[in-house]
Amino acid sequence: MSLGINLLPVNSKVCNFNCLYCECGLTPLIQPKITSVPSRIEFHDRLSNRLKEAALNDEKIDTITFAGNGEPTLHPDFPAIIDDVLELRSALAPGAKIAVLSNGTLISEQGVFNALLKVDMNILKLDSVNEDTQRFINCPADDFSLMDTIHFMKKFNGNLVIQTLFFRGVYKNRQVDNSLPEELNPWLEALKEIKPAFVMIYTIARDTPHRKIQKISEVELIEIAGKVEALGIETQVSA
Repeated sequence: MSLGINLLPVNSKVCNFNCLYCECGLTPLIQPKITSVPSRIEFHDRLSNRLKEAALNDEKIDTITFAGNGEPTLHPDFPAIIDDVLELRSALAPGAKIAVLSNGTLISEQGVFNALLKVDMNILKLDSVNEDTQRFINCPADDFSLMDTIHFMKKFNGNLVIQTLFFRGVYKNRQVDNSLPEELNPWLEALKEIKPAFVMIYTIARDTPHRKIQKISEVELIEIAGKVEALGIETQVSA
């Protein structure tokens, strides 16, 4: 069982990506003030109480997962919060793993990078290594650099998981398909250099903001997984 953690406002998405397929919907043009997020103290108290409750009820929590309504590393106290959850995990749920699902946009910041090194599953998004395609799919903030992100992914020295969502469809009269050979081959080359612990390969599972995009088949996902495993990298497929 995964205990989900949302460090962001509960009534709005806060993200520096605006992915075409995001189950949280579109990113608002005007982002809520970051001051509306829960404080470090509030987070500590709530997580402590929840883990104590689980222990009293013999409820086994397998994973404490940071995801929520957008990008969790945007929380200004993210590094300190990771230290807190490590302490609480050790005291109250020693069998649980800690996972962070992130788009990787802030891994160039030393505090965020070091915090992600401490968790059990540092899961970073990489939907394409073609800059034009990546910008079309993920719609990142203007200051995002794909090459810089890949550079810092390599610096984790294998202490990361790459997560890639494959899909196809039409958006703004443009065809998009990140499973095509011209997309897949450079992505595989990047994986060789990044050397992740393993790769999560998945497709659309919930409603998306745009109707003309669709999932790819499980057969195709398994075929892609085979190419990754041929590199000596473990994969996990979710259709």
